[in-house]
Amino acid sequence: MRTILVFFGAFLLFVSCNSKGENPNSYGELKTSGNFDITEEIVEASEVAQENKEVAIERKLIKTGDISFETDDLLETRNHIEQAVKKYNGYISADNEYKSSQNITSNLTVRIPSESFDDFLNEISSKVERFDNKNISVNDVTEQFLDIQARLKVKKELEQRYSEILKKASSVKEILEVERELTNVRSDIESMEGRLKYLQNQVSFSTLTIRFYKKEVSKTYSKSFGRRIADAFGNGVDNIKWFFIGLVNIWPFILLIVLLIIFIKKRIKRKE
Repeated sequence: MRTILVFFGAFLLFVSCNSKGENPNSYGELKTSGNFDITEEIVEASEVAQENKEVAIERKLIKTGDISFETDDLLETRNHIEQAVKKYNGYISADNEYKSSQNITSNLTVRIPSESFDDFLNEISSKVERFDNKNISVNDVTEQFLDIQARLKVKKELEQRYSEILKKASSVKEILEVERELTNVRSDIESMEGRLKYLQNQVSFSTLTIRFYKKEVSKTYSKSFGRRIADAFGNGVDNIKWFFIGLVNIWPFILLIVLLIIFIKKRIKRKE
């Protein structure tokens, strides 16, 4: 009997220990089950971060330049630039020319595929003896590009959620509120997509502003002696014409003066 009791006690102790060992596992399973969605989100976020890290390897660089120089032949320089633009599949986005008392200046704004920018610049520079100004800059917008992409992805997910909520909305008030939020989100999406498109265009095509000018040479002409005599004779004829025109304009005054002189002479003769 005593042996049976000892055996039964040992059995109860074993069952008790076994049940205590199972409880933590059960709780752990419930806890894991309850946080399943969060775990998936964490895994997804890690994958997105890894993707962004891989994308970041491809740098987004915006190249811009500004050069100015003097040339002896404006037309030849322009033709050389236009041929180089066509050669490297670029285009001229702005073209203006103006003239001052000292210079004739042309300004060209050229867009060139970024991978050909350096070659294009070297080809243009080969015809230039000396630059008055040469400034080339590179702006890294990789971080800005990735940031907008990440925020755009979040906005699109939010748009999808609002669209699903809108389908389930039952009251007019709920529909109006969801539509208002949906409009705001779509406006943000359009703005971000426009910004991304602009950045991508600036990255794909580099911008170079080219200013070239030619100095005006003042020309003075020395007239020959015969030419001067002819000009003087012509000026004399013109002066005679203007003299008679002036007399015609003041003929009433001349007539009065003549009559006054005649009257004075007659008075003098009478007194004598």
